[in-house]
Amino acid sequence: EQQLENFADEAVEDDALLQQLAYYQKHPLNLNEAGAEELAQLRMVSALQIQSLLRHRAVFGNLLSIYELQAVPSFDLLTIQKLLPFVRVGDPLNAGEALASRFKGGSRMAVFRLSRVLQKAKGYDTGRSTHYLGNRNQLQFRTNYQYKNLLYYGLVADKDAGEQFFKGAQKLGFDFYSVHFFARNLGRLKALALGDYAVNLGQGLIHWQSMAFGKSADVVNTKRQLPVLLPYRSAGEFYFSRGGAATVRLGSLEATAFVSYKKISGNLEVDSINQFTAFGTSGYYRTVSEVADRYRITHFSSGGNLSWQQQGWKLGLNAISHRFSLPLQKRDEPYNRFALAGKSHLLASADYSYTYRNIHLFGEWATDASFHTSIVQGALLSIDPKVDLSLFYRNLSKEYQSPFGNAFTESTLPSNEKGMYTGIVVRPANGWQLSAYADHFSFPFIKFRVSAPTRGQDYLAQVTHTPNKRTEVYLRFRTENKPLNGSGAVINHPTDQGRTSLRLHLATGLNAKLTFKTRMEMLWFRNGDAPKEEGFLAYAECAWEPKPKLRLNGRVQYFETGGFNSRIYTYESEVLFAFSTPAFFDKGFRLYLNTSMRLDKRVTFWFRLAHTAYRNKETVGSGLDLIDGNSRTDLKVQVQWLF
Repeated sequence: EQQLENFADEAVEDDALLQQLAYYQKHPLNLNEAGAEELAQLRMVSALQIQSLLRHRAVFGNLLSIYELQAVPSFDLLTIQKLLPFVRVGDPLNAGEALASRFKGGSRMAVFRLSRVLQKAKGYDTGRSTHYLGNRNQLQFRTNYQYKNLLYYGLVADKDAGEQFFKGAQKLGFDFYSVHFFARNLGRLKALALGDYAVNLGQGLIHWQSMAFGKSADVVNTKRQLPVLLPYRSAGEFYFSRGGAATVRLGSLEATAFVSYKKISGNLEVDSINQFTAFGTSGYYRTVSEVADRYRITHFSSGGNLSWQQQGWKLGLNAISHRFSLPLQKRDEPYNRFALAGKSHLLASADYSYTYRNIHLFGEWATDASFHTSIVQGALLSIDPKVDLSLFYRNLSKEYQSPFGNAFTESTLPSNEKGMYTGIVVRPANGWQLSAYADHFSFPFIKFRVSAPTRGQDYLAQVTHTPNKRTEVYLRFRTENKPLNGSGAVINHPTDQGRTSLRLHLATGLNAKLTFKTRMEMLWFRNGDAPKEEGFLAYAECAWEPKPKLRLNGRVQYFETGGFNSRIYTYESEVLFAFSTPAFFDKGFRLYLNTSMRLDKRVTFWFRLAHTAYRNKETVGSGLDLIDGNSRTDLKVQVQWLF
């Protein structure tokens, strides 16, 4: 939950992690045969913990019990408790099964989801000159098959609210279709991807398409550590590759090549069809203007990775080229002086990792075709059985531009940034954990809404106590300062803007069928000499499982903030394969109810109703999503069929 809250302020539609964890809940990962890449996909263990487990297996043999992890260096009880629902220990099986045999005995399912806002927004008034072309229903259908981690194939279809369905711009029904086929361990062929897939290179300086976590209470999790190729099984319409890719294994060497060709959307220059000003990443095609920008640009990309791994070392070389059918030309603003431009872009990098006892080093050096460079360097250290340390340095040139990079940085894209991050975890006694990080960063060149070079800081400290397996309580303090231009000033210059928050969270299992969670959070926003904004949020949540086939989950929440700047994000329980981290501001109440019913061994039904009521407001939302009245109600229905 804490990891998913990292994406609160980002528009993320990558549910691959949720799908993988749901699979492991039913088919736990065998820790005696899992390799480094499989363990990394759990997103719960650090690179140092992974190497410690592999070394422990090599020296002492297979684990006999899951709790033997307590004897593995750098593994603590909190990590083990997080892993318990998703892993097991047992005798290793044959990892090189024939392809034909993999089409039987796997997990096959189909899922259909309908979502709808019950109140009618302004955009659905067809009498307006600008309105949504479709109805209020958001629809999603997916069907897929998975056999262990060796074979995946399936289809995802998605229609957003306001988009047309079987008419207009969407004559084929859903607005977005995605098909994938992915196989592993076919002799020397380590991975084969056809259709839609994700490519992850190095530490994300030149290319990273899978979900990647940023700064969080998991303070030592700073390394990007996923396989180069992964199946793409999500409904997001932009951050993926479409074509073919393969990884070949030759002893200690692995070579990956990939090719992708797809149509993408872009904001075309006014009065011009010869260039575009920005990528269209939202996936929304609801109005005439949004449809006009839909799939107007073709994007061809190709590249590869060559890696060598032996005796604690892993070295890699990466390259990728992009070519667009139209040139990218961002608006003529001072902060766009070094922005990505043109039709073609070439990037290359070298990355490495090295483990020696309780030290894990990693990094990446990247360059573009003009030799503008960037570098990241990290270290994970277990300096004591009760103390872990993470160090991460980055130096990213202002001229270096990577349109699909996603490194561990303060900025969204890895460019124009220098910084040093330090994270530490201390476990002073059983059931207690202290986590903290300090991140100091600077932006050498101006940015959007930042008209001068600036510096910023971000600090977090958290105390977590788990007195037993069913109870966890934590207190978190976070403060960050990042200068932005003041609003309404005659001369724009950056002023200090900061957010400080304090959170107290309790989760406990009252018995085997009833769990309870509660949270209180306060936030203070400051903007130069302007009056401070304050925010407050509190909720109580209860989950009840009266029968094995029935589960109920509900929350009652109150929030009150001084405005949008003091908004507070919070993670919400959702239907299967969905997550929600909405922002709450102004003043009001929030209630939701989730119900899941397993009708038989094959069919499960979910129902979700969420209602937000504001005080002292006559409208909710803005623009075409404006609703008359002081409330908004969201309905979601989902059914899953296993076959």
